[in-house]
Amino acid sequence: MDYSSSTSYRPHMILFPFMSKGHTVPMLHLASLLLHRRIPVTFFTTPANRPFISQHLAGSEASIVELPFPEQVAGVPAGVESTDMMPSMSLFYPFAQATKLLQPHFERELENLQSVTCMISDGFLWWTQYSALKFGIPRLVFYGFGSYPMTLSRLVYVNGLLIGPESDDEPFSVPEFPWIRLTKNDFKASFGETSGAQIDFLMKAAKSTSESNGLVINSFCEIDSVFLDYWNREFKDPRGWCIGPLCLVEPPRVELQPHEKPAWVQWLDLKLAQGNPVLYVAFGSQADISAEQLQEITTGLEESKTNFLWVKRQKESEIGDGFEERVKDRGIVVKEWVDQRQILSHRSVQGFLSHCGWNSVLESICAAVPILAWPMMAEQHLNARNVVEEMKVGLRVETTDGSVRGFVKKEGLEKMVKELMEGDMGKQVRKKVKEVAEAAKTAMEEGGSSWQTLNLIVGETFKKTSAGNDVV
Repeated sequence: MDYSSSTSYRPHMILFPFMSKGHTVPMLHLASLLLHRRIPVTFFTTPANRPFISQHLAGSEASIVELPFPEQVAGVPAGVESTDMMPSMSLFYPFAQATKLLQPHFERELENLQSVTCMISDGFLWWTQYSALKFGIPRLVFYGFGSYPMTLSRLVYVNGLLIGPESDDEPFSVPEFPWIRLTKNDFKASFGETSGAQIDFLMKAAKSTSESNGLVINSFCEIDSVFLDYWNREFKDPRGWCIGPLCLVEPPRVELQPHEKPAWVQWLDLKLAQGNPVLYVAFGSQADISAEQLQEITTGLEESKTNFLWVKRQKESEIGDGFEERVKDRGIVVKEWVDQRQILSHRSVQGFLSHCGWNSVLESICAAVPILAWPMMAEQHLNARNVVEEMKVGLRVETTDGSVRGFVKKEGLEKMVKELMEGDMGKQVRKKVKEVAEAAKTAMEEGGSSWQTLNLIVGETFKKTSAGNDVV
């Protein structure tokens, strides 16, 4: 659908992600989708995040607007403008609350924009809903996760399933989906509470979301329809729309000459030539891993005898002396920025030991790489259940006490790494993830489920906004 030839009215979309790479990257992919349809896009960010945004939108017709991030915010170190820069995730709520100080600057910029069709802003930027109402702009909400955690979290909360003396690891059923068994430990410790700073923030986000005009979801109906259909049928406030996987918008990388390739790509090329499958290991940029747990990871990977590429954050504890030298023939530790999709799409990579952030899950699925799930925080424990129990595209690490948040010893990690890479269960999930990868590709192609849904959203917002009516 191309709106560039319209002479009377053209759609104009505002995109405003939360200040976190995991929230920003899919929104950038969405911008590319809209721009491909010749729909003008204005992308809001802050000065420190501008270079990353500019790099990804370089050469496009998107407009980028900077909003000055507040200074001297209690609990937020000076210069921190994204969660990736925070020394600890314990600062998340002061940081998220501080974004409201952007509101007057945001509204001043809105006054200068012409003919805005729709605003798509992050659910964590709850206050943008009230700016949207003030200017009569329909707002769609983006959270960055799928329908599975969204629907189950809502059901668990409204049904009070986390209230009671039961053990945090005692399974309980969700009546609406009786085959699903969850535990308290699948949710954040604060989720069942009724007061406090975290609950105050979550309630603000939930309220503004319920007052919005819809949810755009980075997923696709072929894996999400059971939970999305329930949401849209029973909750309806607001309706959800699957428009992903957005990572497939990113074009394939141009093949580099050997001397242009980073060292880690050259290493993967070598393993491919040797016929040695590689396990990719990465736990995201947010989770805090203890020194004790990190030691078990290093020993487990070493004793598994598996070839691995481990992307390790600089701020994590140092690994043991001599580890990299001992594993140099079959393992590499990378501490610089990497292109995760480039790694996952490399033909040598046959498994992903992952924290199950939703972007990583989708990227792994789209590359047809099975997952060894080790969730760390946020909704990742629910994502891990989705990966293993619903989509059946991965296995799960083995903890010492069976708890979903339990400690992982080297023996348990070694066992499950071998199972994913060499075992019968690994073969089963490898076969399944190839099927789901094909479904993801089809969903995003012209005529696919996500392609049609995005056209429907744009068409409805275009038609109804130009007529001065409500949307979606």
